[in-house]
Amino acid sequence: MATDASTNRSYGFGTRAVHAGQAPDPSTGAVMTPIFQTSTYAQRAPGDHQGHEYSRVTNPTRSALEGNLAALEGADHAVSFASGVAGIDAILKGLRPGDHVVTTNDLYGGTFRLFRQVFEPFGLRFSFVDLTDPEAVDAAIEPGATKLMWIETPTNPLMRIYDIEALVERAKADGIDVAVDNTFASPYLQQPLALGADMVLHSTTKYIGGHSDLIGGVVCTSREDWHENLRFQLKCAGAVGGPMDSFLTLRGTKTLHLRMQQHCANARRLATFLDAHPKVGRVLYPGLPDHPGHDIAKKQMKDFGGMISFSLTDDAMDKAVAVMTHTKVFTLAESLGGVESLIEHPASMTHASIPPEERRKIGLDDSLIRLSVGVEEEADLLADLDQALQHV
Repeated sequence: MATDASTNRSYGFGTRAVHAGQAPDPSTGAVMTPIFQTSTYAQRAPGDHQGHEYSRVTNPTRSALEGNLAALEGADHAVSFASGVAGIDAILKGLRPGDHVVTTNDLYGGTFRLFRQVFEPFGLRFSFVDLTDPEAVDAAIEPGATKLMWIETPTNPLMRIYDIEALVERAKADGIDVAVDNTFASPYLQQPLALGADMVLHSTTKYIGGHSDLIGGVVCTSREDWHENLRFQLKCAGAVGGPMDSFLTLRGTKTLHLRMQQHCANARRLATFLDAHPKVGRVLYPGLPDHPGHDIAKKQMKDFGGMISFSLTDDAMDKAVAVMTHTKVFTLAESLGGVESLIEHPASMTHASIPPEERRKIGLDDSLIRLSVGVEEEADLLADLDQALQHV
């Protein structure tokens, strides 16, 4: 069954998560893909090898992971990187000085830093706009110069939802390629390629890995030109994922569908609790009916995810710190998507690279707190937040 499920997209997501890209090792019968901890491979004669020459280019463990992730995103190809930002870096290296990118004004801080501080000095140009506003998108597009639209949905940390299908239609009208950062949703909840996107980016560190014990990234695509370009960038720049991280990521994908169901269930309950709490100002969670992106999220996602952001009625940074330093189950730490619940402060942690005036302009409050809701017992998570809020 493993061989069939590796190639047959008619299998359900859970079956592909467990089997895709993998078959028992032919030399030993090992069910789990081995960790091929090697840099080079013996050749019978120059160029006569068994499919691998040098591990910067390909590695059997990494190749198995790429087959798995391509199947989960419904892509023909997946290219695995050492981190999510390495994947973004490789995509942008497919552009040339003078090319223009349209993206959201509510963007992960690491992506914003890469765009502004690394690629702008090399001549790429970026417009950061509200992608929910068609007029703002139209005004930002420069016909002939805009080469890429970069979408993040749900966004980090303001949980905005962008209509992938509508934005793809607008981009394609001007011949613009579309890449979607699908990290917050995971392939289980959202399939951007099926909605017309050209590329999907994940930080596999997050939900795909799922256990806060690895760093990785992947770009999935069915476009042959982008696949060739990404492989070229990987070979030349060398930002490759190691075999151990690839093995751990494969371990993570086997339970992705199960974990996401619990992340979503816990987050729905916590969002409802926070929305009714007198010390909470606003709750940003697309599963709440009054969230402005609720209907779009319902259309393009299987469920609403495990990420919640909320601000306090007293919008002060010291009040947010008081909450975050008094949790007992939630751990104060950056990152997200692991089985354990995390709490963090975007303004001073994950989004500190965004200037304060730009943060406030997009609605990133000083007291905004971001939760990565884990898979612990719902009652324990509710009680932990309740007692922490008593310190405000």
